Amino acid sequence: MMKKREPLKRKDNVIFFPGFEKRLISKGIENLHNKKFSDAIDLLELAREYDPDNDEILIGLVMAYFEASAFEKAREIAKEILLKGVGDYFQMVDLYLTVLIQLHEYEEIITTIELLLDEKEVPPDKFDHFLTILQFSKKMLQNPAPAVERKQQKEENNPQKLNLFSLNGVNEQMLLVSNLAEKNIRPYFQEIAEYLRAKTGNFFLKTILLTLLKEQEIDSPVTVNKFEVRKNVIPVKLPEVRQQPKMLEVKAALENHLESRNPVLYQNIITLVERIFFISYPMELEPANAFAWAAAFHFLAEEYHGFQSEIAEVAKEYEVEPEEMEQAIRQVERIEEISYPNL
Repeated sequence: MMKKREPLKRKDNVIFFPGFEKRLISKGIENLHNKKFSDAIDLLELAREYDPDNDEILIGLVMAYFEASAFEKAREIAKEILLKGVGDYFQMVDLYLTVLIQLHEYEEIITTIELLLDEKEVPPDKFDHFLTILQFSKKMLQNPAPAVERKQQKEENNPQKLNLFSLNGVNEQMLLVSNLAEKNIRPYFQEIAEYLRAKTGNFFLKTILLTLLKEQEIDSPVTVNKFEVRKNVIPVKLPEVRQQPKMLEVKAALENHLESRNPVLYQNIITLVERIFFISYPMELEPANAFAWAAAFHFLAEEYHGFQSEIAEVAKEYEVEPEEMEQAIRQVERIEEISYPNL
C-alpha cells in the first residue's frame, strides 16, 4: 500500500509542494558541490525563508558563503546558528571556528575556546581538538608565517586520514568535500574505495566521492555498495551525474507527457527525478524500463499535489505494465526514506 503524504503547506499565501524545502536543500547542496556557489546561496536562502531554524539550511549557507569567499556573511550565519542553539552545539562551534580561522580572527578564536574550556563541559573526544586550535591560534598571533608553512608542509608529507565513517552530519560532509575538491585525491584513494565498498555509509556522500574520483580521472576500479547491491566501476568511465542515460530517458518521457500540459508539475517532477538519480548513482535500479519510472514519478507528483490518480490510468498513459510502475514507485519511496534523514 502507498503511504499517505503530508498535506500542502502555506506561507505568506504561497502554497508549498510537500517536501519543497527538502528539494531546495538538496538542489542547493548539489550546486554547492558543483561549485555553483551563487546558485546554492539563492536556493538555500529561499529554503531559509520557509524554514529559518533548519540546521541543514543554515549550515549549507555557511559553507556556500564560505566557498564564495563571503567570509563575513558565513561568520554572521555561523554565529546565528550558535545563538539559536540548532544542531549539535560543539559541531556548530567547530564550524564557527573554521570561519574565524579564514578571517584570521585569532583573538576571537582564543576567547571562544577559553570560554568553552572554562565551562568544563567540552566532551572528552573534542577536548584535544579544541586545544589544538587554541594553541595554533596563539602561535599565529605570535609568529603567523612560520606556523602556516609548517602546517602546509606537514599536510603534504603526511596526509591525514579522512575518517569517512565518522562523518555524521552535513556540515562535516561539506567541509570534507570542499577540502578534497582542491586537493590531489590519490593519497586518499584506498580510504575512499573502502568507504564506497562498505554496506554502511551515506549514499549522498558516496555519490560526491565518486564524482570527485571521476573529475580527477581516476582509472582504478572501485566497488560501490548501495541498496545492498555491489557494482564494480571505473570512475573516469562513469557518465556524469547529470547525464545518466536512464535519467535522460525518464526526463524525455516526462517532457513529452507534461511540459506543455502542466509546466509547474513538470518542473517539480524533474527536481525529484534529479535527486533520486543523484542518490542512486551509479546503480542501475529496477525496473529497467525508463517509461515505468516516468510513470511512477508522474503518479507520485500528482499524489504530492493532492490529486487522486489511479496507477492503472497513469500506467496506460505511459504504455507500461502497472506492476513495473509500482516497482518503480516502491524504489522512489525507499530512496527518499534513506536519503532525506541523512542529507
